[in-house]
Amino acid sequence: MKILVLNAGSSSQKSCLYDIEGSLPTQAPAPVWEAELDWITPQSEARITSKTKDSVQQEATLSFSSRKESILYLLSLLYSGPTKVISSLDEISAVGHRVVHGGQDYQSSAIIDAEVKAAINRLSALAPDHNPANLEGIELMEQLLCDVPQVAVFDTAFHSQMPQVAATYPGPYDWLEQGIRRYGFHGISHQYCANKSAQILNRSLEELRLITCHLGNGCSLAAVKNGQSIDTTMGFTPLDGLMMGTRSGSVDPSILIYLMRKGYSADKLDNMLNEQSGLEGISGISQDMREISKAVNQNDNRAKLARDLYIHRLKACFGAMLMSLGGVDAIAFTAGIGEHSSWVRAAACEGMAFLGLTLDVEKNENSPVDRDIATIASAVRVLVIKAREDWAIAQSCWHLIQKRTRSIAE
Repeated sequence: MKILVLNAGSSSQKSCLYDIEGSLPTQAPAPVWEAELDWITPQSEARITSKTKDSVQQEATLSFSSRKESILYLLSLLYSGPTKVISSLDEISAVGHRVVHGGQDYQSSAIIDAEVKAAINRLSALAPDHNPANLEGIELMEQLLCDVPQVAVFDTAFHSQMPQVAATYPGPYDWLEQGIRRYGFHGISHQYCANKSAQILNRSLEELRLITCHLGNGCSLAAVKNGQSIDTTMGFTPLDGLMMGTRSGSVDPSILIYLMRKGYSADKLDNMLNEQSGLEGISGISQDMREISKAVNQNDNRAKLARDLYIHRLKACFGAMLMSLGGVDAIAFTAGIGEHSSWVRAAACEGMAFLGLTLDVEKNENSPVDRDIATIASAVRVLVIKAREDWAIAQSCWHLIQKRTRSIAE
């Protein structure tokens, strides 16, 4: 079964192709093809890279008249050029999409039909940078592949069973009736990370208390107990919680009321909180932690404040997840910063020494993948896990297609 995975973002499009023969493998395989498109100028100029499992690679920077045109070009690299791995798109058996917001309606992945598309469109108001892009990809694949099944894998689904006390905001009760609640995001990543943690530790997921840490340009923590998300840092939208690349994370709501009274519009506040805050807003340099670290080494005070504030907020949120769990067996770091920044891991874990957590300095500095980097004597395990949202989406596709096939056969 050839499964195409599409992961659309507001400024990027990641895609990969898996070829699964027979049963689902227990270890995540490498995709036979993968590609990424990053817009340099929104929806006009983009940088595209593609590569095959055999390390054949292609790179280009091209101009496009629309987002649809750019995605069509990206997909053409599957069946033409140096990274060709199939003869035509007709060889694809299923398409899996990461869909950021599934609201309260979708607590698991779903085969896409008119009802699912309508829900994704309706929830675009809560994820305006992502759900419309997800829907655009779905409709494009409908045009290209007609009746090939497509699966929506929702980023909110893993958090949908959070206890009501963790999902409810302490505003007026009718907020709940309006759907204003904490949904949580990065669920595909957190769920994969939790399952992989249990595999690495050779323990049952149902007996573990985990804090999973998705630290990239967007950042969130999740408290996972007995395999279920019981708390998370993101909320009604992906803006809540931790300080991020360009997002502020949690701020006092009265700041926004104050600014509105000074004449700020809702759109201006939205842009300020989502695009002009976080690491970039404080440092004035970059949303990239690597660039900020370089500036810190050159004694840039704003860069140092950005770095220190990031760690301060991270530690505070660790404390919240720890209290929700009532203790922790393992902490798992994933995504760009989580996987590659040894000093972020060290600084975060330093605050948890009182738990008996101790890092193996050498292992941490080497930034291993899918490894335990705590010392043998540590009371808490510390894991570095390669983010594999793409494989988690492919797994969901495989399971749903198999279930549908059995149902039809019966």
